Amino acid sequence: MINFPNAKINLGLNIVEKRPDGYHNLETIFYPIPVTDALEIHPSRDGSAPFVLHQSGIEIVGETDDNLVIKAYRLLQQKFELPPIEIFLHKHIPSGAGLGGGSADAAFMLKLLNERFSLDLSEDELEKQAATLGADCAFFVRNKPTFAEGIGNLFSPIELSLAGYQLLLIKLPIFVSTREAFALIKPHRPVRPLREVVTLSIENWKEWMINDFEDSVFAQFPAIEKLKKQMYEMGAVYAAMSGSGSSVFGLFKPDAVIPKIKVDEGTFIFQGEL
Repeated sequence: MINFPNAKINLGLNIVEKRPDGYHNLETIFYPIPVTDALEIHPSRDGSAPFVLHQSGIEIVGETDDNLVIKAYRLLQQKFELPPIEIFLHKHIPSGAGLGGGSADAAFMLKLLNERFSLDLSEDELEKQAATLGADCAFFVRNKPTFAEGIGNLFSPIELSLAGYQLLLIKLPIFVSTREAFALIKPHRPVRPLREVVTLSIENWKEWMINDFEDSVFAQFPAIEKLKKQMYEMGAVYAAMSGSGSSVFGLFKPDAVIPKIKVDEGTFIFQGEL
């Protein structure tokens, strides 16, 4: 059985206050995009281990047990008698990009196990399990445009469709530390709440929809700021960095002709229709 975990972008990201526990309250909109990994499970051929992970595509750095797919498997294994399985994960979503690839893999693993082994977990129950794996993991259970607040774990559905718009997504070979990005943030309330901004026409988003991480990240990595500027020069109606970086996306009208852009080796590029 196979499924295709997809990435997300952040439409706006406001860091509104620092919490007593050291985390930050924020507001953002998660929007699913058609950049996907591939995740497949099969019954184990020899059953000598609870699981065997086969990974291909973009290399995942770190120990196998730290992989969110494995954490998702172990989470349900504690609650249900799951048989030994083989897991095949092909990574296409770049990591460290603000696209939620690891979180998507975890949530889709929960959904895959739920369906394959008839665990009868509802979407609400899957969301609760996914939330224990990461703040944004639960978003990928329903996988629809969502207003997120709290630490990115409190969700409200929103009516928003970008169907027909073209997406250009680029991740330069630059690593942005999320921890450092948060450390440089000065929390504040936006002039216009994001819930209000998203109801404006997309042509007005450029003025009002803001990612608070951009100021500090752009100061450290001018190439990312340059990339955002290039998106607008190419005709994007809205462009922004996703999450804490380092990917930048541009939204283009359905009939727009997007010119080619020269990038360095190791750059990830996706262009397609939403």
